[in-house]
Amino acid sequence: MNRLGTPWAGSAAPPPGVAGADAGCPDATAAPSHGAADEVTHGAPGAAPAAAWPALRRALARADLPLLVSSLCVLAVLLVGSSVNASFLTPRYLLQQAEVAAFLGLVASGQMLVILLGHIDLSVPWTIAASAMLATGLGGQAAGGALGVPIALAVGAAIGLVNGLGVARLRVPSMIFTLGVNAALQGLMVLYTGGSAPPSTAPPLVSWLATGQVVPGVANAVWSWVAVSLLLTLVLRRTPLGRGIYAIGTRERAAYLCGLPVRGIVVACFMANSMLCALCGLLLSGYAGKAYQGMGDTYLLPAIAAVVLGGTSIMGGRGRVAGTAVGTVLVVLLQSVLAVMQMPDAGRQIIYGLVILGMLLLYGRGRRAGT
Repeated sequence: MNRLGTPWAGSAAPPPGVAGADAGCPDATAAPSHGAADEVTHGAPGAAPAAAWPALRRALARADLPLLVSSLCVLAVLLVGSSVNASFLTPRYLLQQAEVAAFLGLVASGQMLVILLGHIDLSVPWTIAASAMLATGLGGQAAGGALGVPIALAVGAAIGLVNGLGVARLRVPSMIFTLGVNAALQGLMVLYTGGSAPPSTAPPLVSWLATGQVVPGVANAVWSWVAVSLLLTLVLRRTPLGRGIYAIGTRERAAYLCGLPVRGIVVACFMANSMLCALCGLLLSGYAGKAYQGMGDTYLLPAIAAVVLGGTSIMGGRGRVAGTAVGTVLVVLLQSVLAVMQMPDAGRQIIYGLVILGMLLLYGRGRRAGT
């Protein structure tokens, strides 16, 4: 099946179940589906208690099971962490974790847009590094480093445009194309820096955006993540673009036959994702004091994990920004607890993988139960 919704050559009739623009088409004016939403039928008074169990399961399915389970897991991790280290629940420590989560949350928010379409972006690591290195290197210290912000966003937009056109126009699988772009970016940055860390440091403005505190005790990076999350929530729930994203992820060919600009939406989502990665790289350079090679390597898999743990379907068409935010917090807290417990890296990876697999299995059972 054509992944980008382009009709096959010689195909004069729509696929089974899609009778045309008026049948089987995703409704671009309807609210997106974020989870199982079966109606709960209430039995007659005096019904057997056994009949309440299926109704309870359907009610849990309507209550967004992934978000509920992720939230409970966050509470469980907090309890475990407090039993290991008494300072784990102190406001200072939690605010530090929120600052760490903000960087991952920006990347996960962008990755969620791409995954909602049924695609994936593997160029995240060097999109982060390239944007930060060019922003700090070309932006310099002029005007307090104000040029660094537009340079980083422009670099991210350009990378996203290349990814989007390769996937939407050339119809190359997103996993293959973005992996190739990531390798190309790595080579370009090695040529740019000569294989060593760039000598430039983060400008004062970039450092303030990352570590400054408009509200005492809360880093500005956290507010950047909150603003991005609120904006994406508004776009996905209240705009035709958001409804189009869910429609394409649900059934791409049907969305194309209904007249939705599938290619344009795909390109826009890849650009938005890369720009959020660029923003993350810029803030990371301000947090660390400078940009460096490989600074984005640790964000690819955790970002995908945060999106999936938050309930976004890896096949597209289902997911919420709130779930991705909770999944981000869960990933960061889990990593912190395992580090506090001084667990070897191999043990961390095993537990990390088991938690992800377990929650994926649970989500799958919850969706089948609500069907």
